[in-house]
Amino acid sequence: MKLRIAATCLTCLACTFAIVAAHAGPCTVDIAQFEDAVRKSANNPYAGVMAPQTVGSQLDQQPTPASMARAQKRARAAFAKTMARAKRLDAAGDRPGCTRALTAAKGMYSLQ
Repeated sequence: MKLRIAATCLTCLACTFAIVAAHAGPCTVDIAQFEDAVRKSANNPYAGVMAPQTVGSQLDQQPTPASMARAQKRARAAFAKTMARAKRLDAAGDRPGCTRALTAAKGMYSLQ
């Protein structure tokens, strides 16, 4: 009896993995690995979303807390939008598109 239950559980588990694999896009594994790395870097003060330095930041003036908050908000929004685009292209089966979007997202996020 226990053998039948174990066999049934293993069969169900195998079917579940087959269904998940069938719905996976060309970049699903890469996206999942990157998201896992982002989650693991959450406690690292040196990790996070980055934005390019603006011309205004190169002038002889210090950024204000409000301008820093706006820049961080824009950077987070751009990162989220790029990740969503990568997932959307992955779901559509567009390997070159999702690879480009994921590469862009990786360029926006420092894992150090």
